[in-house]
Amino acid sequence: MTLHATLAELARNGVTHAAMEASSHGLDQRRLDGVRLAAAGFSNLTRDHLDYHGGMAGYRAAKLRLFGTVLPPGAPAVANADMEPETLAALRNIARDRGLRLLTVGEAGLDIRLLRHAPLPEGQALEIDVFGRRANLTLPLPGRYQADNLLMALALAVATGIDAERAMPLLERLRGVRGRMELAARLANGAAVYVDYAHTPDALERLLAALRPHVGPGGRLHVVFGAGGDRDPGKRPLMGAACARFADRCWVTDDNPRSENPAAIRAAVLAACPGGIDAGDRAAAIAAALEDLRPGDVLAVAGKGHESGQTIAGVTTPFDDAGVVRRLAGAAA
Repeated sequence: MTLHATLAELARNGVTHAAMEASSHGLDQRRLDGVRLAAAGFSNLTRDHLDYHGGMAGYRAAKLRLFGTVLPPGAPAVANADMEPETLAALRNIARDRGLRLLTVGEAGLDIRLLRHAPLPEGQALEIDVFGRRANLTLPLPGRYQADNLLMALALAVATGIDAERAMPLLERLRGVRGRMELAARLANGAAVYVDYAHTPDALERLLAALRPHVGPGGRLHVVFGAGGDRDPGKRPLMGAACARFADRCWVTDDNPRSENPAAIRAAVLAACPGGIDAGDRAAAIAAALEDLRPGDVLAVAGKGHESGQTIAGVTTPFDDAGVVRRLAGAAA
């Protein structure tokens, strides 16, 4: 009811286009059933929410409901052609059976293709092919996944009637959102600090791979991260392994341990993160990581992103990663 009321209020205020994330929980609980969608996109499927769905098969099935049930027959759908093959094949079958007009994007995309991407100090340079027309543009957002998001957004815009020639010049004006690869601070010595919501093994890999090109000569890539409590415990060592593989310095801290023992969660992460530093207090972990930064270094504070609280033993206290970074960085300046 809340979703429908919000959409109705937007319509009353003259809003004609709305974009939203269709969460796997919402799809499984039929919260989007009855919403008249014009188009839908499938960006990726990586390990997450398995505590709810019981496994990857259940997670995949929930996401595919968007295309198999919620999206009207004959509507346009967009798929990232670089996603894992089993899900892409299932989506193609659904599109065929329901008459969906499937567009594909990505390096392997047939409709909008990423030809080249190169990091810049505050973003990236892209060369793309849009329905046969090549274009070069500067995206003011770092990270390969941001390029993937751009292709998906452009395809959905075109699929819903926006002219590609009109849309493409606007891409260079895109701005990031709070807590998603957000440049929270740049220290006096030039070291950069980013805050991101990455809280799965795949997301951490993508985040760190995106930031690696921004590390200066002789610099190091640091990460402060943790795993949430009362959630899929199987991803904890995978998160530790991802950070050990892609970062030079790892600080393992608390990230909403909820009802679980925070030290036990950190131990599960550290078991696969040799050399990781056990730093339970999140603010103290961020402070220690900031103190360790040298010229050319980059620090990622991962896991909470836009969140404004830390939940420990059922009690939520105010905590904002970007705010903590800015306060501590200012004090150190």
